[in-house]
Amino acid sequence: MRIQLSDHFTYRRLLRFVLPSVVMMVCTSIYSIVDGLFVSNFVGKTPFAAVNIIFPFLMAMGTIGFMIGTGGSAVVSITLGEGKREKANEYFSFLIYAAIGLSLILSVLGLLFLRPIAAVLGAEGELLEYCVIYGRILIAGQTAFILQNVFQSFFVVAEKPGLSLKISVAAGITNFILDFVFIVLLHWGVAGAAMATLMGQMVGGVVPIFYFSGKNESLLRLTRTKWNGRVLWKTCTNGSSEMLTSLSSSLVNILYNYQLMRIAGEDGVAAYGAIMYVNFIFAAIFIGYSIGSGPVLGYHYGAGNRAELKNLFGKSMVIIGCAGVSLTVLAELLSFPLTRIFVGYDPELFEMTCHGFRLYALAFLINGFNAFGSAFFTALGNGAVSAVLSFMRTLVFQVIMVLFLPILLGLDGVWLAIVAAEALALTVTGVFLIGMHKKYGYM
Repeated sequence: MRIQLSDHFTYRRLLRFVLPSVVMMVCTSIYSIVDGLFVSNFVGKTPFAAVNIIFPFLMAMGTIGFMIGTGGSAVVSITLGEGKREKANEYFSFLIYAAIGLSLILSVLGLLFLRPIAAVLGAEGELLEYCVIYGRILIAGQTAFILQNVFQSFFVVAEKPGLSLKISVAAGITNFILDFVFIVLLHWGVAGAAMATLMGQMVGGVVPIFYFSGKNESLLRLTRTKWNGRVLWKTCTNGSSEMLTSLSSSLVNILYNYQLMRIAGEDGVAAYGAIMYVNFIFAAIFIGYSIGSGPVLGYHYGAGNRAELKNLFGKSMVIIGCAGVSLTVLAELLSFPLTRIFVGYDPELFEMTCHGFRLYALAFLINGFNAFGSAFFTALGNGAVSAVLSFMRTLVFQVIMVLFLPILLGLDGVWLAIVAAEALALTVTGVFLIGMHKKYGYM
């Protein structure tokens, strides 16, 4: 049975609608996880550390895709809710073309400054060379990665989250198979890992162009369009919170690596990399829920349906709360086998990673509420509030904690920094949600 944005959503219907987005985000997170798994076990600890050092920079470049995807999907879904389908398709097409143009500019700049940036991040000697090899390949194909991030949100607006899921699964399988071929069979090292990831991103970013370019059964289609500075500005300001979230995460990861290199050396960076790979999967669940529910929230807000908006908000709070408890318990129970997959070959590194992950995983109790809170205001078209929440959560609080807690707690302070930061962010999120409920009518 087809689920439409205009439907009334029960728990069952809401979960069915957002599930493809959740699985899609989990599949997307597999790119870096699979690379790390193969590089750590078949190439070595130093190349593994190199991938972890340069990866935040690569993710920072790809944040433009999250910005255009989340911000643009809110603009388009609100336009659909107003009954302006032709105008919505014009906006959608313009934003896709804009994403391609901006991504090409970023690729050129990234290739020019990759080596000095890797050096600034602390890489030198052999570590630096591995960073450059891995980074060059993925930066050259940055357009595919950015488009993949953009289409993830627009597939939901088009009422085709299931198709998006199939494409994401295909991309993930492509990445996994080619990692095995390029690294294990052909011994291409970090270059093989980068090539495998790029091929997976091509599946996720290019295939949707063919779908939306032709006749299809969705709400969206690529059409002729024209320059629209107002829509681009609205998209960028509305999606700035999601871009800021991803960009801040990349910057904070760089700071984490710096602190760990100072306190625990190369092993600390490798341990953090393994923890983050597992974290990608857990965090992807909350991000996927936000992506999947955002267009529905935006549609009913645009349609002026406050009763359904209140229904969706209440059910989302319950779902996220249950998911947070479940994921935290699961993370604590599976900390041993999950970390063993990545660093089981080194007993000392494994012990450090397992202990760090158990502390880090406590953040799963609350970070889902913070992720949804920011995405919720984006869906309502309030990019300013969303940006403030993201800025405080992903940058300000984390920077303060990762600098301050290690002074008191040493290495444990690094692992607990995320927990303290999310707790502070939850307070700010709660203040905004309570303070603005009368304006939007979601309580």
